[in-house]
Amino acid sequence: MSEIHTAIPFSSRRTSRFEARTYRAFTAKHLDEIPELERLPPALREEMRVVSSVLPFRVNRYVIEELVDWRRAPDDPLFRLVFPQREMLAPEHFDEVAAALESESSERIAATVAKVRSELNPHPAGQLQSNVPRIGGRRVEGLQHKYPETVLFFPSQGQVCHSYCTFCFRWAQFIGDPDLRIASRETAALTEYLAAHPEVTDVLVTGGDPLVMRTKALRAHLEPLLAIESIRTIRIGTKSLTFWPHRFVTDPDAEDLLALFRAIVASGKHLAVMAHYNHPRELAPAIAREAIARVRATGAQIRAQGPLLAHINDSEETWARLWQAQVELGIVPYYMFVERDTGARRYFEVPLVDAYRIYRGAMKRVSGLARTARGPSMSCHPGKIEIQGVTEVGGEKVFVLRFIQGRNPDWVQRPFFARFDAQATWLDQLRPAFGEPRFFFERDPLN
Repeated sequence: MSEIHTAIPFSSRRTSRFEARTYRAFTAKHLDEIPELERLPPALREEMRVVSSVLPFRVNRYVIEELVDWRRAPDDPLFRLVFPQREMLAPEHFDEVAAALESESSERIAATVAKVRSELNPHPAGQLQSNVPRIGGRRVEGLQHKYPETVLFFPSQGQVCHSYCTFCFRWAQFIGDPDLRIASRETAALTEYLAAHPEVTDVLVTGGDPLVMRTKALRAHLEPLLAIESIRTIRIGTKSLTFWPHRFVTDPDAEDLLALFRAIVASGKHLAVMAHYNHPRELAPAIAREAIARVRATGAQIRAQGPLLAHINDSEETWARLWQAQVELGIVPYYMFVERDTGARRYFEVPLVDAYRIYRGAMKRVSGLARTARGPSMSCHPGKIEIQGVTEVGGEKVFVLRFIQGRNPDWVQRPFFARFDAQATWLDQLRPAFGEPRFFFERDPLN
């Protein structure tokens, strides 16, 4: 256990005083306004311009100054977390977009970018087809209902983030295409739907990031949920504890946000802040730790999840450090995800056998308190499927898999087997073991 330690800041800028900062976002239009990028070769900056024409890019000064280690860029994991890399696009896609940009034809650029985006599986796992709930036969926009007990709500004001992760599986939310955007402008449809579905106990407010909203707007969405008896848990999916901890510490309405959290807890509802962490360094800045402490002091619980990513955190030592630091800060490790089959997956994906090896290796390095993290988990069309191991059954080498969650509740906790494939990175690349023509869930009419 001697190798496990809380992440240590690489910078000496950290102090115990927290000064208010003005938030400013840099997007693809502002790459030339980020002075730190001038340290990088011009060719690399040009590659970033090409990739950011396809995949959304957004970063702020806190991330640039406090998280990225510019001494190691472009190989720094936190640099790769927010700044685009050439390899995030297939070579043929990169060349097509680069040629279109060079032509300076707005029509050609728009057509080429749209074509490439359409080939990146913008909304995986049936989000726009299978998960959209209905009331009286009409679609309820801005909601997703995949598992019986949990509804996802996408308030339109929260469909942006303080910074964008380059691996984002919801990148299509941010490209300005209304046909690909999941969003709701009002809460009435949500409360109407919940009233008709008392089996729903949890509402996950997500995006984007709901905490980009001012507290007044967030309160308007959350307070109506307090009157719905069947709702026991309100979850808020956010990366703000990493990308803008000032939201909880120095922003003008930070205290109002914490007061809202306290009010939700006082109402008897459980409030879970579903934080996204990808690297131990995200937990290092003093203001990030202060933000965590302030959220926990409201009675809210922070659960941490994130995907396993090549080039960023694909080592058991990194995950062990991350989980250990989370436990020390009072955060509950929740999920290690497999990178989804969308967007820049080709840059980040890790073979499933390696994902399991890294997960198991990290688990062996931490105590039971950190072993609450489930995984490696694929959030795919049938549900959340966990890789439980690799073994041999009847002379055949197989993956042992299990449903953590299922589109059909009867699938939950059901183990099944797939033929071992050392190259497979997602469920659709696996085949049933023992000569079976299909997996059991593929025969279910709910699929």
